[in-house]
Amino acid sequence: MGELSRRVLFAVVAAPIVVAILLWGGAALAALLAVASALAAWEFFRLARAAGNQPLDDIGIGLAGLTPLAVHARYLGIYVVRPVDIIVVVLAVCTLSLWMRGSRGQPMASLGVTLFGALYSGCTLSFAYALRYHPYALGGRDVDIGGHQVLIAAGGVIVMLPVLVTWATDIGAYAVGRTLGKRKLMPSVSPGKTVAGAVGGIIASGLVTYAFAEYVLRPVAQLGLTPVGIAVFAVVVSIAAQAGDLFESLLKREAGVKDSSTLIPGHGGILDRLDSLFFVLPVAYLLLGLLLVPAPL
Repeated sequence: MGELSRRVLFAVVAAPIVVAILLWGGAALAALLAVASALAAWEFFRLARAAGNQPLDDIGIGLAGLTPLAVHARYLGIYVVRPVDIIVVVLAVCTLSLWMRGSRGQPMASLGVTLFGALYSGCTLSFAYALRYHPYALGGRDVDIGGHQVLIAAGGVIVMLPVLVTWATDIGAYAVGRTLGKRKLMPSVSPGKTVAGAVGGIIASGLVTYAFAEYVLRPVAQLGLTPVGIAVFAVVVSIAAQAGDLFESLLKREAGVKDSSTLIPGHGGILDRLDSLFFVLPVAYLLLGLLLVPAPL
């Protein structure tokens, strides 16, 4: 089976499962995010080691995987993580670095890379859960799917918006870049990215944001975006998506590798697939808290 065939087959199988879990939410979503965060952290630390760093891999992977579960616990009311808890965890990692790295094991760099890896993977992906249970997500609506009435929660619609806009940005940038792209956007980081492609991604983002806000967000969640809100959300999220893609390319270039791993058939690694979402999800959470407005039917 060729690479393209593997890419298409994996997407056909995995995409509906991921979408279903995002819409369903709860423990299934927390578990999915925990696994994805841990694997993303594992790949990040592989890149860090290839670039000459010595992260505390096991600690960073554990912190990344536990973060979405901690967010889940917060929404269940089991335990709310306080700022002091975060400080104590950081200090504990500092203490462990004394024995695990010592004065000759680049302790400062090791500590910084470890904590950043957990932040970059687990903390950012946890915003998918926060979006699924956004404060504005109230109720939902029965939607006909294949002749069956399925209740789609408002939170499921909210979390799907930045995900779909990210996909639209990627597709728009690729299509326009391949067709019209001449001037390189940032050749020292990613030679394939073009200025035309970046603009195409923003335009595709705007079209999808408008369509989703009008035909999905409004009827299902009774929420909307003003014309200005649509423009701001589309442009900022598209830029965030492309910045996330470029940042991961920078990490791979420093490490001297083409893909972050080979975990996903035909797609490379978790970082390769989720690089844009690491940047998009926190930005989308912030923007939607500012831009969403009531839109009763």
